[in-house]
Amino acid sequence: MTQERTKDAMNAPITPHDALIFTMVMASAVDSQMNEKELKRIGQLLDVLPVFEGFDKDDLIPASQRCADLLAGPEGLDITLEIIRDALPPSHYDTAYALAVEITAVDLNVRPEEIRLLQLLRDRLQLDKLTCAAIERSAIARYRRV
Repeated sequence: MTQERTKDAMNAPITPHDALIFTMVMASAVDSQMNEKELKRIGQLLDVLPVFEGFDKDDLIPASQRCADLLAGPEGLDITLEIIRDALPPSHYDTAYALAVEITAVDLNVRPEEIRLLQLLRDRLQLDKLTCAAIERSAIARYRRV
């Protein structure tokens, strides 16, 4: 990737939908393995969640690529977290966190780097621990096997 492409990704306006996509892409990519379950779940969430009403699924790949470009740049994770925070209204910070938890939980194996990303996201969005615990607990309940 060139510096020019990273600069373009950083300078283009980011919509709230983009920020939520960035959150899910980061959660999927943080362990260096964007697996099929995670990618499929991202597509499902785009189809069913009201927060994605009006989002054109054809924009998923370009938004994902923008996120990857940002993450690959200098201080990529920190910059991407800032962009997510700045692009979302505070009322949607918990939604972003819930989406990140959903993507990390879908393969039933949450790795240390995924936990660290969730901590960074929680801190950057200044979410309280009780809210985060409730979101995390609901994911455990949804993905529990008999």
